[in-house]
Amino acid sequence: MKNEEQKKLVVFESKTIRRVWHHEEWWFSILDIVEILAETPNSSDYFKKMRKRDEELKSYVGTNCPPLEMIGESGKKRKTLAGNTEHIFRIIQSIPSKKAEPFKQWLAKVGYERIQEIENPELAAERARQYYRDLGYSDEWIEKRMQSIAIRGELTDEWKSRGIEEGLEYAILTAEISKATFGLKPSEHKELKGLEKENLRDHMTNLELIFTMLGEESTKQEVRRDDAKGFDENREAAIKGGRAAGKARQAFEEEKKVKVVSSKNFKKQIKAAKQKKKTKKKLKSKGKKK
Repeated sequence: MKNEEQKKLVVFESKTIRRVWHHEEWWFSILDIVEILAETPNSSDYFKKMRKRDEELKSYVGTNCPPLEMIGESGKKRKTLAGNTEHIFRIIQSIPSKKAEPFKQWLAKVGYERIQEIENPELAAERARQYYRDLGYSDEWIEKRMQSIAIRGELTDEWKSRGIEEGLEYAILTAEISKATFGLKPSEHKELKGLEKENLRDHMTNLELIFTMLGEESTKQEVRRDDAKGFDENREAAIKGGRAAGKARQAFEEEKKVKVVSSKNFKKQIKAAKQKKKTKKKLKSKGKKK
């Protein structure tokens, strides 16, 4: 599955945990996991004290858990300690928490689902669709979101094959496309919508998704047509691709007398859907106890 944003977050009991696909397996943010299991607002200090008290843990983390780039609360990529499933299981042993056992089961399930998705990519796509259905999105919106994921994946594949580095360079090129398409950088677009840590594309309207796709598809075509190599040439292609989408947006707005860029977000819808799911889970749990 080539959804860059879906690869970065996974959910355990309504809490998001950052992750990244590294060396052909999932690596998770250790601090995110410590925050959840230890129920602490300062996971960094808590984990430092854990390592100070436990020399074996300190040595284990230092040997096995490298800092990997993940998106932080600011929306920027920062390096944070990460571990694969085996490493996380080891760290969990040192955290006195009632949540440890269900977390282990959840972690094993995440790993198993990823193996299934590698063997059957259609399964990954269907799981993504179900994820959005559970959050209250319409089928029409979901299909556009899935199309946008596919187009984004094709573009980033092109960038990767042409020497563009994931992280900062991807972010700069994406910002160039967005500026030329919408007249806004992604950070400005998020601010307009009142978003912070949320995924911008999960809060785009149908029209915003359509023109996002157009900008990225146009950029991919420019990259291939110019056979762009390296960052500078791909940046020029991004500007050209975004500019083509921007002209189309302006023509659409003039013809339809509407604005494509919207301050609308889906936060209330998502919150309501999560609350509904939580209530159903509680009711189901009470029913089993009876």
